[in-house]
This record gives sequence, structure tokens and C-alpha cells, in this order.
Amino acid sequence: MNALATQQQAKGSTLRSTLAFVRTVVGDDGVQRVLARLPAKDRARIEAVSQTEEVPLELLLALWHAVDAEIGAEHPDWPERSGAFAIANAGVEHYRGILLKKSPAEFLLQRVSLFRLFYQPGNMDVVEEEPGRAVLRLVGFDPGERTFCRRQTGGLLRSIELAGGVEPSVLHVRCSLEGDAFCEWELRWQLPAEAAAHALA
Repeated sequence: MNALATQQQAKGSTLRSTLAFVRTVVGDDGVQRVLARLPAKDRARIEAVSQTEEVPLELLLALWHAVDAEIGAEHPDWPERSGAFAIANAGVEHYRGILLKKSPAEFLLQRVSLFRLFYQPGNMDVVEEEPGRAVLRLVGFDPGERTFCRRQTGGLLRSIELAGGVEPSVLHVRCSLEGDAFCEWELRWQLPAEAAAHALA
């Protein structure tokens, strides 16, 4: 992990939503097994964290390591699923006005950054946009590990669905952890009227 990553912050909501997702998969006992894998100091901080508190990214990554060790073998897609879960639950509860837009384009092009509500510094910039398609680029933030990228993939997919996108897809097409200059995600979707027209064709 580089020097930038050591200065990065995540909101407590990212830890809380991770544990809430684990609870839906393996129950309270599973959550306790995840926490037991952590050093006592980290465990205490995670258990006490508030929704809006900022914590070092390393603490979130440590929690993700513990989750992967506990459920990764049986649930290899947990990062994507936990990202979607976070958006569909805590995301909608706290940021309903940001997520529930008339279209995916309106969601993506709004002035308020959903990324900055969960992570600092950096942002997700729209670098390409056309009807039914957009490319997002992660700037000013080191993902640290692939779990971060995979969680973003799941969260973006659910966000597009909540904004009315039909048959959405999200591909992580470039990754800084694999030697690319940036992490980028390609998003595609149809609007309800388009999907209905295709179904009738």
C-alpha cells in the first residue's frame, strides 16, 4: 500500500454495512467470528464506530480481510454483494435523494458526489457519457486492494437499478492495481420504455 493509501479515510457506515451484510449471510455468530479474527484494538474500534465517523482506510481493509477469511470460500462474490447491499439499505436510508433519481444519467451527473459521502479524498468522475452508457474513473484515491474495486462494482450496479436503469451491467474495465493508470468502470443500462420496446420487437 502506498503513502496515499495510509492517509485515506472511510466513513464508519462502510464498516457497519459490511457487518450488516455478513449478518444476513451467516448470522450474528458469523459476525462474531469475523470480529474475533481482528486484533482487540481494531475490534473495539469497529464495534464502537458511528455511521458518520471517519476511520483510516486500513481499518476497513482489515475488516474486509477478516470477512474474506470467514466467508470468502463459500461466498466468493461477497464483495460485490456487500456493495449492492450497502447501497440498497444504508445508502437509501441516508442518501435517498441522491440515489433515487429519474434516470441513471441524472444520478451520475448530479453535483453531489456519492463517493465522497463514504471515502476521502478523491472522487468518481464521469469521463464518458452517452444514452445508456457511462464510464466512471476513480481519481485521487488508491483502492489499496481489489476488494475495494469489487465492492464499488456491486454498489454501482445497485445504484443504476435504483435510478431506474433496466438490465444494467457494470464492468471494471481498468484497474490501477493491475498496472493501469486509473480504475474505471463501464456502466450500461436501458430505460424502462426502451426495455419494453425491445421486449415487443
